[in-house]
Amino acid sequence: MSINQYLEEAKDTNQPLSSDLFSKLQEDILTGKLENGDKLTEMRICNEYSVSRTPVREALRQLEMNGLIKTVPNRGAFVVGLSEQDISDMYILRAEAEVIAVRWAIKRITDEEMEALNETFEFMEFYTMKNDIPKMLNINLAFHKIIYDATHNRMLKQELNAYQLYLRHSNPSNYYAPNYLRDVLSEHRAIYDAFIAKDVDGGALAMKRHMENSRKRKFR
Repeated sequence: MSINQYLEEAKDTNQPLSSDLFSKLQEDILTGKLENGDKLTEMRICNEYSVSRTPVREALRQLEMNGLIKTVPNRGAFVVGLSEQDISDMYILRAEAEVIAVRWAIKRITDEEMEALNETFEFMEFYTMKNDIPKMLNINLAFHKIIYDATHNRMLKQELNAYQLYLRHSNPSNYYAPNYLRDVLSEHRAIYDAFIAKDVDGGALAMKRHMENSRKRKFR
């Protein structure tokens, strides 16, 4: 899969209506558009999201399974959202999972996946030189998704994609230090070099440092 395919996969619009509605509601909860404690009724969702009642119940069921709403008997469904503690804990959990992922990926990566990683890192260098933060953020996501695929473990990939989604929406960066792009590129170069060298321990250490630095950048 090429880098363009990884980027397109992240913004797939050909979803069933209930999944599309779920994604919209999920994003609105994570970004705070729907606030903690807000009541969600079928009528409100139909009116605000211009949908029929058919996909609403399935979307609400998925939101409850993901812990983003809570149904109270005889009262209805209420937004729960994520607390600061939830977000902080998620960074720690994601860091542990990313280290496992890079260990497995270095051992299991295919030639095709390695080609995609090579291409992605070249794009990272290019957009760092251009000082293009929005493009770099997308390429960064693609870099990690290639590693997730290279683990060849569906459960770990699903877990890490969920962490990426939740953290991207719930705690978006609005400040970037002057050296942000160069620092991020340097951290990814260490991870990339470990793949080239097939250095499992080196890759795990590089990913651990990258995750620690990512958390510091978010909570500075």
